Amino acid sequence: MKRSLLLALCLSVVSAFAGAYDIDEFTAKDKATPDDYIAAEFGGKLKTIPADEVSSLQSGRVVVRQKFVDPFGDGDAAYQLYQGKAGDDLSSLTALSADGVDYSKLVSSKIYKRRGMKAGDDVEKVYFDGKSVFAPGLTSAIVFIDGVATTLKASDNAADDSSDEESEDSETETAAASSSSSYCDDDEDCDDDEDLSKYRTNAPIDDEADRQYAASNAASDIGDRFGIADEVRFWSAVGLSALAAASIVLGVTQHMKANEAQDAYDGLHEVYASVLRDCDGNKVCEEKVINNVAMDAKDDNGDPIVWSVADLKSRMETNKKTHDSYALFRNLYFGLAGASIAGAVVLFVW
Repeated sequence: MKRSLLLALCLSVVSAFAGAYDIDEFTAKDKATPDDYIAAEFGGKLKTIPADEVSSLQSGRVVVRQKFVDPFGDGDAAYQLYQGKAGDDLSSLTALSADGVDYSKLVSSKIYKRRGMKAGDDVEKVYFDGKSVFAPGLTSAIVFIDGVATTLKASDNAADDSSDEESEDSETETAAASSSSSYCDDDEDCDDDEDLSKYRTNAPIDDEADRQYAASNAASDIGDRFGIADEVRFWSAVGLSALAAASIVLGVTQHMKANEAQDAYDGLHEVYASVLRDCDGNKVCEEKVINNVAMDAKDDNGDPIVWSVADLKSRMETNKKTHDSYALFRNLYFGLAGASIAGAVVLFVW
């Protein structure tokens, strides 16, 4: 009983995994357009075809499996199969196949450029001619057959063509090596052990799949970096908002202190002006009053003290400097708050 339950659980897990990499049904209503690999027929249009008829295509016919993705991301991708004539450029694609795999299963299996890709990142256009599978830019691919990753490789015909090309390359290398050897026979400084294969003139072109793999990795890396940057921008904006709030509090405190110093200055200035009022602007009189006149006052504790006008003027100057100092820092804090708010808004909106 336990074995049966365990087996059923394993089968359900495999089925769930396989389902994500399979196409259950072809329901897309969109119209497909001919391209370089499939040409229109049936009145200039591509005709839909049932999945079970793909493996029995007539010679010269080809089927394209088209993936349609909702641009707003509200629904799952939809697929459809369209039949047409083989395009002129179909022969330029690499024919892919897998030994021991039922061809009809490939029709409903999603195809991926490499292992480790997400289930929804499959190739959008795949071509079938009843024998092989074609995907633009790919010389190999990955499919999941019954939940098992399987590699699609170049078919025998493509492999034979590749072998012919390698033979031609080998002949070229041999000719280059023999030519170089005969040259070395006449040169005393020639090194017999030197590897002459590096002097090939027909360097191989990089595999297209490798280039796409590198490009995909670069795009994924860029996406990751931008994702990290979004988080950094968010928390930077939060930090700037906190800095703006603290700066506003400090600015208000400095403003209150500046007002207190200004009030003290204004009070002493009234007393100072009243003492010098009788001089009517006479500088000599004002100087004598400042140096000689004293007045009764009280200190901070309420004790009586005697103040000269010179002491009064000195205290006024101190209050003025205190006010200017508080006003300066008030302006700095308010300026910092304004800059922080502007920076936070930019980061939040960006």
